[in-house]
Amino acid sequence: MSPLDPHFQPFVTHLNQHGNGGDPLALTLIGEGGRATTFHATVSAENPGRVVRLLKFLLWSRGGWKVEVRGPGWAAELLAREYSPSGARSFDAAMMETVYGHPFEVVVGGGAPPEARTATKAIGGHLDGYRIGFDLGASDFKIAAVAEGEVIFSEEFPWDPKSQTNPEYHFDHLQSGLQLAAKKLPRLDAIGGSSAGVVVDNDLRVASLIRSVPPGEPTRRAQQLFKRIGEAWGVPVEVANDGDVTALAGAMSLGVKGILGIAMGSSEAAGFIDREGCITGWLNELAFAPVDEQPEAAVDEWSGDRGVGALYFSQQATNKLLPAAGISVPEEMGLPERLKEVQRLMADGDLRAAAIYGTVGTYLGHTIPLYARFYDFDHVLLLGRVTTGRGGEILIERARNILAEHYPVEASRIALHVPDEKSRRVGQAVAAASLPSLRP
Repeated sequence: MSPLDPHFQPFVTHLNQHGNGGDPLALTLIGEGGRATTFHATVSAENPGRVVRLLKFLLWSRGGWKVEVRGPGWAAELLAREYSPSGARSFDAAMMETVYGHPFEVVVGGGAPPEARTATKAIGGHLDGYRIGFDLGASDFKIAAVAEGEVIFSEEFPWDPKSQTNPEYHFDHLQSGLQLAAKKLPRLDAIGGSSAGVVVDNDLRVASLIRSVPPGEPTRRAQQLFKRIGEAWGVPVEVANDGDVTALAGAMSLGVKGILGIAMGSSEAAGFIDREGCITGWLNELAFAPVDEQPEAAVDEWSGDRGVGALYFSQQATNKLLPAAGISVPEEMGLPERLKEVQRLMADGDLRAAAIYGTVGTYLGHTIPLYARFYDFDHVLLLGRVTTGRGGEILIERARNILAEHYPVEASRIALHVPDEKSRRVGQAVAAASLPSLRP
């Protein structure tokens, strides 16, 4: 199935397996401000692991601090046990508590599921005045100075935030980039940002960028990074999850709505703009959502789980496939440099590198239909370093072929888009610049 990963088992095929018969199941996730979303499925006690993985996908796509289970008793008991502090999915439960600031719980729901309650809002698209946009990744961050909608300066800055224990590292590095961009503008009216992780009201709740910062006051200062930037500059600052900004970049450049954005960088970032042109308030942290059900799938070093998106649509994916491709790199070489080596080989026509991109494209072709089960979109925008160059072309071509061969219904309505080379690398920073409104 996959050139370098023949045992890949797409999660979407497992969602369609009910065993003999099956029972109806409704999972309602409750989030901030009473936001509620319900997903209906048919489940069987013959495949209990499918129920656990289904809730995991829902938690990282839609998010919530409370789960109401309406269905067979065994399913409610299993989910309550697995997502308890001592359960196998304790990481997911603990992260939901961190994101929403509320104890996580799985309960048996009574009566019919509640009506859907959303937290949709319009996002970005403001390009008046003089702005700076930034995009924070795990290996570099990007800065763009935008004057009345025109990019007049853009730059990428290497950094290593994940291993830093001092939150001033993050603040000082971002400040230095902003100062450089500000010198290119006659004045500064606003700053917009895109960041890996979960951002709520400019608060960086959960992010690998600050994972090494000690708990307590240091972590709180790290979480307030963007608010501190606003205080330092005295202008409106608005920061959103990098996935949502990816989707925004697509909506702005393509002039469409109903779009899923996927950025393949240091990790996987995803965002969603609905058919009204709004974000939904969903979590969209698909880096932690399952895509592969093979028992020996690679393990994510942060969550400890197998087969999640971060290891299939990112620099981590290309690194994971190096041994199978027969490509050797020095042990001390970092992930960004390993991707550059694969890109160099690809530019030289190396078939081993082509196989890596073909495998990632296979992953993508089987995962877009999975995402379409949970999101209503007709367009997918692909960004990030993994999609650049000839390798990116192979990746996308392979994904389209997989869709056409295995999922003709989805292939007939879902279009894959890629921006030009420059936009792939700095497009998120430009879209981020458009987040703040200058109007009261």
